[in-house]
Amino acid sequence: MYNTILLAVDGSQHSLRSTEEAIKIASLSNNCTIEVVFVVDFEKSKSEVIHTQGKEELKLSRRKKLLFIEEKLKSSKVSYQTNILHGEPGPTIVDYANKGNFELVIIGSRGLNTFQEMVLGSVSHKVAKRAKCPVLIVK
Repeated sequence: MYNTILLAVDGSQHSLRSTEEAIKIASLSNNCTIEVVFVVDFEKSKSEVIHTQGKEELKLSRRKKLLFIEEKLKSSKVSYQTNILHGEPGPTIVDYANKGNFELVIIGSRGLNTFQEMVLGSVSHKVAKRAKCPVLIVK
């Protein structure tokens, strides 16, 4: 099946569901590794920096968004690693996916910022159009 899966998450309910699907697929193979990426959007990071007490608090608040996802992955006993990237989510995920040797990208259909999606188009749509490997969009 697939040996390398890129799972793009943002802490939303759709991310949680996409994590469950990634676990199902990864469980079909003994060698499968899931690489979880969380992209810190430049626009949001400015606000986060202003409203936090310091670097450690900022790091902690970002890790909290991944807590439920990491708990699911740990309990499933699939091999995984987590990376926090910086940039605009769509292009950053596409660039990371295309530079890595991923066989599948899994992403939720909607993220945390629904207004931005309506105006600019969804991150999942951008990833599906530009990634060089298959993309699974989870509702």
